[in-house]
Amino acid sequence: MAVDDPNSKNAHVRLDQLVDLATPFAVRTAVTLRIPDQIAAGVRQLDELAKVCEADPGALARLLRYLVHKGVFDEVSPEVFALTDVGELLCDRSGGGRGAYLDMDSLGTRTDLALIGLPHAIRTGEPSYATVHGRDYWADLDARPAMRAYFDELMLSQQLFTAPEVAALYPWHEVGSVTDVGGGSGGLLAELLAAHPHLRGTLIDRAEPVATAAGRFADRGVADRAEGVVGDFFSPLPSGADVYVVSRALTDWSDRHAAAILRRCAEAAGSTGRVLVVEVLPTEPWVPHLSPYDLTMLVSVGGRERGVDDFVALAAEADLALRKTYSGTGGLTLLEFGAA
Repeated sequence: MAVDDPNSKNAHVRLDQLVDLATPFAVRTAVTLRIPDQIAAGVRQLDELAKVCEADPGALARLLRYLVHKGVFDEVSPEVFALTDVGELLCDRSGGGRGAYLDMDSLGTRTDLALIGLPHAIRTGEPSYATVHGRDYWADLDARPAMRAYFDELMLSQQLFTAPEVAALYPWHEVGSVTDVGGGSGGLLAELLAAHPHLRGTLIDRAEPVATAAGRFADRGVADRAEGVVGDFFSPLPSGADVYVVSRALTDWSDRHAAAILRRCAEAAGSTGRVLVVEVLPTEPWVPHLSPYDLTMLVSVGGRERGVDDFVALAAEADLALRKTYSGTGGLTLLEFGAA
């Protein structure tokens, strides 16, 4: 198996690797045809793979051997293929799995294709998703139930890692009521209510995730203390909660929009409530300029990666001041704000 050398001293080779489009589309094609899944299930011979994947044998052979060269598959004997450790990752179809993201019919690939509009985003500072796909990211989710379901599952997969820490880090024993603003399908709020039986909670989001959250609250046995409200965080929010949580949502928005979200939270919290911003701050290698994530956020939703100082500056625009900071693992950070 031969794999390209990313550290080649030849500038022409390095440039070819930087601009290559065949490889990412070859990998996505293999995922879309379920080739890794079939090999994992024991279908390893070329003709059999072509049959079950409904592919032309000759064309499939060319794809497989190209991806052998790239380290995705091994040709262990003539026309018999196996997965490498990279290829095994492509079998994961869970919410946070690489196979689910890279399928050509998935939200992940649709998001990546918005990079075609990167010149527009750089010229204007605005997302290019709509210029490529005809409507903005959030409207596209509403129009495509399968993609909305994938998005909700992806958000839930992230919450499964962060929600227990959020439930443990913050002094929830001092809180009577919490509102999760833009809380998606309810993973975080369900965890908070399950971990702290005295808490009452409200989730605010669009109709689809609120409906999904109702089932999650019932499954966790907290439905009697949870309320779902259809709404959005650019409109006035229900007042009266002790804490308004905005978890991993501000990264999805421009500075102007993020400040507007915090302003609505500040209005609802008033002089006595708190606004709790939960984010996973960039840690290497997932930081701007080392990872494509920041540019992907720009073209898809107009969002960006931020540090603590950036969030403090945004909060100041909403007349909020930083009170306390709580640090978890892997960059997880809770920023508690109150009225300035």
